[in-house]
Amino acid sequence: MKVLIVGLGQIGMGYDIQLDPEKFVYSHARAFDHHPFFHLSGGVDPEQQRREAFEQTYRCPAYPEIETALRDQTPDLVVIAAPTQLHCQTLLQILKICRPRAILCEKPLSYDLDEARTMTKACQDAGVSLFVNYIRRSDPGAVEVHRRIEAGEIGTPVKGVVWYSKGFLHNGSHFFNLLEYWLGKMLNWKLIDRGRNCDGIDQEPDVRLSFEKGNVVFLAAREEDFSHYTVELLAPNGRLRYEQSGRQIQWQQALRHAELKNYTVLDDRIENIKSGLDRYQWHVAEQLSRHFNGQKGDICTAADALLTLENMHRILEHGQ
Repeated sequence: MKVLIVGLGQIGMGYDIQLDPEKFVYSHARAFDHHPFFHLSGGVDPEQQRREAFEQTYRCPAYPEIETALRDQTPDLVVIAAPTQLHCQTLLQILKICRPRAILCEKPLSYDLDEARTMTKACQDAGVSLFVNYIRRSDPGAVEVHRRIEAGEIGTPVKGVVWYSKGFLHNGSHFFNLLEYWLGKMLNWKLIDRGRNCDGIDQEPDVRLSFEKGNVVFLAAREEDFSHYTVELLAPNGRLRYEQSGRQIQWQQALRHAELKNYTVLDDRIENIKSGLDRYQWHVAEQLSRHFNGQKGDICTAADALLTLENMHRILEHGQ
């Protein structure tokens, strides 16, 4: 399947261009270039330096404009890796010119809820599948946690804490979407602190969320101090720690204390659940390939992403 990438910035191409391709797959370009089901056929970016780097690295053409690219190519999959503010106009521009089988859009769909709804409906009307690049939904470690919760191996209800930074919608939505995947629908919320405005676009609130399978508090860290993205869930039968943005996932079983009667403690032995975040974008490509082959794919659909965005906007707009 031919893939065209619109936007050759960090997630489009830059994150891993200087890294060992055998160990790291952080960008769309490397993922679709390496995956055997896909053929990376081109890129689009207004910056000449990026286009030249793309052509030199991936040996396929890069274009300054979408129109030029789509006159020259008929991609099966278009990746929108442009800045969030441009997602909607980019998607509508693509659909005016062609009908790819699918579009993979960076998260969030938009900062504007009406735009996100417009994007979703436009793809529905055009018969184009729309997916959103919430990478953790496709990571084998997160998928295994989901399986264990569904199977009752990680008990519910849980109580937990999430640390996020760099904007509730921009980065917090990664973990909001992940918690919806693990714990089911959001039922209600309570705003603890509105927090500060982030870059004049996004906010960083502290908020208590109730999901079908437990309650979690989201707390905003200070990105300028250091990056810190973690999830800790306390289940009736143990503790799950999702550390270093998900690169380290650990489970500790609850058990009876060996000497003290009626005391239950966490086992000293820690089980490491294997994460695949060093190759996160490859896993997204793999799940997309499963979808195109008629199999169940663990990937965030437009409906999933829109629900995440609607819930987060309810919190930001109403805050109660």
